Amino acid sequence: MVRLKKEYDTNIRATLKKKFDYKNDNQIPKLTKIVLNMGVGENANDSKRLQHAVNEMELISGQKPIITKAKKSISQFKLREEVPIGCKVTLRKDMMYEFLERLITIAMPRIRDFRGVSDTSFDGKGNYAMGITEQIIFPEINYDKVDKIRGMDIVICTSASTDEEARALLAELKMPFRINK
Repeated sequence: MVRLKKEYDTNIRATLKKKFDYKNDNQIPKLTKIVLNMGVGENANDSKRLQHAVNEMELISGQKPIITKAKKSISQFKLREEVPIGCKVTLRKDMMYEFLERLITIAMPRIRDFRGVSDTSFDGKGNYAMGITEQIIFPEINYDKVDKIRGMDIVICTSASTDEEARALLAELKMPFRINK
C-alpha cells in the first residue's frame, strides 16, 4: 500500500472528522482523482514534438496518456478543428496517491526558488489546480533527452464540498502551501 494512502486511512481521516465534526465517515473529504494536462503549444503540427510530450507524460505519471484535440478552429492561433494539441492523464486510486507523494516530496523541492504553492487556487467546490513551468523537476525525466521545456497543469479533485475542507485535507497530506504574512 502507498505510504500516503496509509497515512490518510490511519491518521488524516480521524483528524478531519474531529476538526469538522462529521457525523458520518462518508462526509470526510478524500482525493478522487488527479488530472495532468500538458499542451504542446505552437508546435502542434509537429508530430515528433507531440510524441515527446506523450513519452514524458507517460514517464511522469506511469500511465499512458490520451492525446487531446482542438474542439474548434481558431484562425488567430493557426489552429484547426481535431488537430492534436496536447495530452492528458487521469490518475485514480494507488497511482494517484503515489504521484501526489512524488510531487510533494521529490518534485516540488527541486523547483528553483520554491516558497510553496498558492492556497487560493481552489475552485469553490473543493478542487485544487496548479501549474508547473518545467517538466524537468520530475526525476524520471532525463534532462539530456528533453527537446523542449514544457509546463503542465495539475488538478487535484477531492470529494470536499467547500474550499476550507479541501484546504485542510491537502494541508494534512503535507501540501506545501505558501505562508501569507
